[in-house]
Amino acid sequence: MAKSAQILSTKILSPLQKQELTKAGIEVIEADFIKTENKPFELKNLNESLIFTSQNAVHSVLSNPKSEELKSKNVYCVGLKTKILLSENGFNVVAYTGYASDLAEIISLIYNKESYTFFSGNLRRDTLPEALREAGIKFNEIQVYETSLQPQKIKANPEAILFFSPSGVESYLKDNSIKKETCFCIGETTAEALHKITKNIIIADQPTIEDVIEDVINEYK
Repeated sequence: MAKSAQILSTKILSPLQKQELTKAGIEVIEADFIKTENKPFELKNLNESLIFTSQNAVHSVLSNPKSEELKSKNVYCVGLKTKILLSENGFNVVAYTGYASDLAEIISLIYNKESYTFFSGNLRRDTLPEALREAGIKFNEIQVYETSLQPQKIKANPEAILFFSPSGVESYLKDNSIKKETCFCIGETTAEALHKITKNIIIADQPTIEDVIEDVINEYK
């Protein structure tokens, strides 16, 4: 029997996600290279529509006692899981896309008459706000969560590394280097953070953790 592949996930996976990999004979080392915390904020000066680009932002807004009042507003978001979380909590999701750049495009082309409040984190990319600004769309931003890097030295020599965000890449590279390892990335933006470092990148078809895991299993079976 071939020796099992050893991979490193830069985020602690759910038991179910990990089980998929173990079942495929893949050994998983995991550590959280970034930490996300809700941040106190006030729900005021809200525009007519809301934008969420992550589940973290949704969880933080839901923890606000006034979040019930937002459920009558139209919501635009990035990510299927973000959309499901919003819908399950009674929000009206008008449109969702896989990437912030696509959401910016849809809003600029189709929903450009509305005004927006964007619930964001401190390390967010400029993609969306810049695109809205360029399209002359009225919006404001409320920071509702904070992401901090948690760099750590990995002693093992995994054959592959799983990355789920540009911040995760940045955190990993603080104490570790990437040589021959295959890097599995959740999406284009994450892969972009590696483009000067390695060419061994596999990007998931859809930006979900499950799709990343599927790629890993296909690669090592």
